[in-house]
Amino acid sequence: MATSKSIRVAVTQHEPEWLDLGATVAKTCQLIQEAANHGAQLITFPECWIPGYPAWIWARPVDMELARLYIKSSLSYDSDEIRQICTAAAQNNIAVSLGFSENDGNSVYIAQCTIDNAGEIVMRRRKLKPTHMERTIFGDASGGSLLNVTALDGIGNVGALSCWEHIQPLLKYNTMRQREEFHIAAWPPLHPHPGGEALWGMSSEGCLSLSQTYAVESGTFVFHTTAVMREKGIEKMKIDGGMFGVAGGGCSAIIGPDGRRLSEVLPPTEEGIIYADLDLDMLLSSRHFVDAVGHYSRPDMLWLGVDVTEKRHWREDERKP
Repeated sequence: MATSKSIRVAVTQHEPEWLDLGATVAKTCQLIQEAANHGAQLITFPECWIPGYPAWIWARPVDMELARLYIKSSLSYDSDEIRQICTAAAQNNIAVSLGFSENDGNSVYIAQCTIDNAGEIVMRRRKLKPTHMERTIFGDASGGSLLNVTALDGIGNVGALSCWEHIQPLLKYNTMRQREEFHIAAWPPLHPHPGGEALWGMSSEGCLSLSQTYAVESGTFVFHTTAVMREKGIEKMKIDGGMFGVAGGGCSAIIGPDGRRLSEVLPPTEEGIIYADLDLDMLLSSRHFVDAVGHYSRPDMLWLGVDVTEKRHWREDERKP
């Protein structure tokens, strides 16, 4: 539970060094230091920040060359690169919410982790179900990824979900029931709705509305974190028109627990960190009206069952002969 009167947070809106693990890790550490120098206690990064969102999958389902490079450029937990990021968090006394492509034995997963200001990884999770074309690259999560809220000293209870997990009612409720106060909504680059048959819920406007709705439903501060994609990313992934075929993508925002926007608006192609000093009394004001896992609920009639067991591909048979 948050114990201080206010905290300062930093939400990124930057372009990764596309499909370059080392360079994106170096940029991550630079941004961590920059945010700490501006007094932030927590910095957030978008979905698949490392090594960048695989945008080509929406243009063509199979690209073996890029797929191989993507796997090689994804981040492993047992690696010098993750240790560099943890060291940067500790040296700068700042907590980090990191979105990345996790390489686990050359299977990759859309992942998030929380690193505390001592440089310890205190929460790790995977996106439960990759969305549509993402399934051509990424695997599913297991039950442990439902434990997605952690208490950070000097801040409070911090939770995280990725992209369209914010349209999954049961998953959202599971996150809320862990009593989060601050929520990282990690998104890829997001573009305005192009018109026609394209789904409005995939647009920058639609996704921001999902984050704002989550803030109201949960009574949390939401850190809507997106990435920028400019010409170098479009060229790197050989995208010619269509979704992700134009420069832009940035629409990061800091949202209050009543749904209002608390931060400045950066142009979609502009890199920058947005900051906000959060008045934690806003949490009480919102939850006084709405607490979906407390006084504004009916557990005698509606409840959620959760299995947080991590299912393994191989389990030893413990039966005695």
